Amino acid sequence: MKRSERLYALIEILKDGRLHRAEDMAARLDVSVRTIYRDMDTLAASGVPVEGERGVGYSARAAITLPPLNLTETELEALHLGLAAVGNGVDGDLRAAAQSLSAKIDAVLPEDRHGAPKSFGFAVYPFADAAEGFRHLTTLRAAIRGRQKLRLTMQDGTARDVRPLKLDYWGRVWTCLVWCDTTGDFATLRADQITEVAVLPGLFVDEPGKRLEDYRAGLD
Repeated sequence: MKRSERLYALIEILKDGRLHRAEDMAARLDVSVRTIYRDMDTLAASGVPVEGERGVGYSARAAITLPPLNLTETELEALHLGLAAVGNGVDGDLRAAAQSLSAKIDAVLPEDRHGAPKSFGFAVYPFADAAEGFRHLTTLRAAIRGRQKLRLTMQDGTARDVRPLKLDYWGRVWTCLVWCDTTGDFATLRADQITEVAVLPGLFVDEPGKRLEDYRAGLD
């Protein structure tokens, strides 16, 4: 397993909000405990809201609450996209300005962000390419609000017919929780791994076992 894939796998493990021991995650991913400790440091440095410490355990929660700035999720996406594009795509004065803006945003963010580290605007390896998924967020959000079925084509070439239920922001990484009609189960898909989005005819209605509340009940 590539390191970047392992880091995303760790996010999947941690995002249930429960405490996970490094030893258990190491056994699950077939790596050493020391590797898990390094991965936790990388996730934290990348802006993923990791909580916990060595010898105790780790968890993560989606970080989307920014009360002092009164930002909506849409505004957060626009700001994130702009900073990522400028900060990672150019050099010189514009990059310096993007870094300065990021620092100013950090200065007014609330201290209680579920333990999320600072450096809002810039990703470090391996999440620098996460901006690839931003272009689909508007369509995904509209589908969630309008209960629109979608066909998502993934990087591996597979296509899924889905009912999008919820978007989550994991510090540079956006994921979409869906009910997948193709597999008959819930799935969490990384937005940056979606290559194409097609709107399917017809809307979906709430059906027992396929709703967001059913997914949440399964986590309890």
